[in-house]
Amino acid sequence: MLQTRGVEHYHLTGNFAVSTWLGPALFGGLSDAVVIAIERFGWWLHILTVFGFLCYLPYSKHLHIILAFPNTWYARLSAKGHMENMPEIQKEVRIMMGLDQPDGNAPAELPEFGANDVFSLSWKNILQAYSCTECGRCTAACPANQTGKKLSPRKVMMDVRDRAEEVGAAIASGKAAKENYNDGKSLFDRITAEELHACTTCNACVEACPVMINPLDIILQMRRHEILTQSAGPAEWLPMFNAIENAGAAWAMSEPREGWRE
Repeated sequence: MLQTRGVEHYHLTGNFAVSTWLGPALFGGLSDAVVIAIERFGWWLHILTVFGFLCYLPYSKHLHIILAFPNTWYARLSAKGHMENMPEIQKEVRIMMGLDQPDGNAPAELPEFGANDVFSLSWKNILQAYSCTECGRCTAACPANQTGKKLSPRKVMMDVRDRAEEVGAAIASGKAAKENYNDGKSLFDRITAEELHACTTCNACVEACPVMINPLDIILQMRRHEILTQSAGPAEWLPMFNAIENAGAAWAMSEPREGWRE
C-alpha cells in the first residue's frame, strides 16, 4: 500500500493477488506515518523470529533442516545392500587360506570389532542420527516391526543421537574428558540385543528414508561387536557360524559348497 501512495523508498513492485485489496481494506484510513510504523514493526518482528528460530534449531529436532543437505551429499553411492568388509577379518581369513603370512610384529591384543558406543561409530553415522526427521517411514517399512518385533530403525537412530548428546553434555560440562571416556554405559544400554537380532538386513528402512539415512549400518556394526568382541549372540546362530567356518556354507552339509551346480 505504501508503494501505491508514492512514499519515498517504497518502490512499486506490481500487483499482488491478496495484498492489493487487503492492504487498503485494513490500513486505508491510516496516515503514512502510522502505516510506515506498522511496516517497520512487522519487518523487525519477522527477521527477529527467523533469527530466534535459527538459534533454537540446534536444540530441536528441526536441526535436520540444516543437516539433511550435507547428509545427502555424503550419502554412500554404492548399492544399499553392500556390506563393508572388516580388514582384520579379511587378513585372518587370508592367513588361514595360506594366502598371507602371519605378522610377527602384530600386537597380541585382539582388535575391537564393530561398534558398541558413539566413539566407535563413524562421523557419518552421527551425522545421520542428527539428520533424522523422525518421520517414522523406516519403522513403517520394517518387516520385523510389522510382525510385532521390538525393532524400530527410527528408535535406533534416536538412541544414537540421545547417546551422542549425553556424551557431549558430559564432556562439555567438564565432568569427563574426551580421551578414554568411560561412564559405564554404551549403546547396548539403549538398543537391546533383541532389537539387533530381529533385523533381517532387508534394507527396507534404507530404501524408505527420504534423506538417505542408513540405520542398517549401525545395526550391523553393533552385531559385529556383540558376536566378534563380546562372543555373544543367539545360540541358534552358532551352528550357522560353525558351518560357514568349516564348510564355507550356512548349511552343515558334507557335499562341496558348489556341488549343487552339477
